[in-house]
Amino acid sequence: MKFLAVLMLLLMGCQTREIGEPSASKRTLVFSDNFDRVELGNDWKRGVGEAGNGKWAIQDGWLTGSALKNDPLWLTKSLPDRVRVEFDAQALTPEGDLKFEIFGDGNQHASGYVVIMGGWKNSLDVIARLDEHGADRLAQPSLKVVPNRTYKMAAERDGRALRWYVDDKLVMTYDDAQPLVGREHAFFAFNDWNAPVRFDNLRVFELQ
Repeated sequence: MKFLAVLMLLLMGCQTREIGEPSASKRTLVFSDNFDRVELGNDWKRGVGEAGNGKWAIQDGWLTGSALKNDPLWLTKSLPDRVRVEFDAQALTPEGDLKFEIFGDGNQHASGYVVIMGGWKNSLDVIARLDEHGADRLAQPSLKVVPNRTYKMAAERDGRALRWYVDDKLVMTYDDAQPLVGREHAFFAFNDWNAPVRFDNLRVFELQ
């Protein structure tokens, strides 16, 4: 009996994992991009931004953006409804403003959920639905983005709740009674307002 008890404890210990990290047996990698090239390529396209004068480019193995004015860069491959998206993110100035969009239409800014870390000059963290200034957004004082620090970002939805993680810690959960689904809400984008930012090591998993 004592042996069985020890064995059970060992098995339980083997099953422990970081907060927000799904079991590998419950997810399938469907897309990845490490940006180790020169051109953006066919997997990415510019959206319809508010100004459209910003610059998306690949530099030193990172996807970089600056002065974008909400001109998203959209992944052209659609997302599964039950998905986990992971990537690295860096802000290059004290303004912060690490932003991405998920379950959008693949063209327009704020056509899905908008997630922002260190927005409004590094003062707020936000998950918004269709309008980053909307009354129904979730907002809290920012965790404060540190310039040139690499953050491990993840967004996950396996039902009606969108969960956002930073460095494997849950930051916010947006519980949506009417989740954004369908072809018009099936795409992911990187975005920003004005501050220079960069991204790397994107991975998209289908959750089973």
